[in-house]
Amino acid sequence: MKVEAVTFIGSDGQRLAARLDGPDEVPGAYALFAHCFTCGKDVFAAARIAQRLTEHGVAVLRFDFTGIGASEGEFANTNFSSNVADLLAAAAHLRHAYEAPALLIGHSLGGAAVLAAALEVPDSKAVVTIAAPSDPRHVTGLFADRVPEIEGQGEAEVQLAGRAFKIKRQFLADVAEQNLAARIGRLRQALLVMHSPRDTTVDIGNATRIFMAARHPKSFVSLDRADHLLSARGDAMYAASVIAAWAQPYIGRV
Repeated sequence: MKVEAVTFIGSDGQRLAARLDGPDEVPGAYALFAHCFTCGKDVFAAARIAQRLTEHGVAVLRFDFTGIGASEGEFANTNFSSNVADLLAAAAHLRHAYEAPALLIGHSLGGAAVLAAALEVPDSKAVVTIAAPSDPRHVTGLFADRVPEIEGQGEAEVQLAGRAFKIKRQFLADVAEQNLAARIGRLRQALLVMHSPRDTTVDIGNATRIFMAARHPKSFVSLDRADHLLSARGDAMYAASVIAAWAQPYIGRV
């Protein structure tokens, strides 16, 4: 596997940190991976899926959204719309520096973001969601007890996965304005929905709503025993193998 450190300019003019994992040979296709809410590009699921996809000849660009990980910017000033814009900036960078992404993959809220962005990446052929919410507002359930304070005071510090993040009122307003179902219904790309029936963070009913909103070609694969973050190596490897096999008819040689 070849690894290249990459930077590009994101939606707010900040420099975003990325990593391009590629096969030893010339890639058969390029994929763009969007990480879960507050996770970062180096979360186990992203790293393991990227590694396995390179074994199938797919190069994978994964990056930190604005204000996350090694990327510049303030997380408190970001929202779902800015994440989508960062994704589009990443796709543009791939298109100009390497090759347009044929495959878009998103984990959790990153899955919702790739669904929202896909229509504006017309050269992509396939979209994969992993444990994605059908409505971006779902993420506010992670800090539901602080929502009144955010609405009343304009902002509040919340604890997510053991780390403190500042959430502003504008974040709540932005997710409330999203109509993801309408965008899903207009997708032109093939869609693979992956979800675990044991997911206690984003319940599997979200997968049903995404699947029903989409047109064919579409597929659903149960991740069975996996948790939301695909923490077990085997679960992430299985997901990556399925993605590579499923995507082959749509994105070409892998």
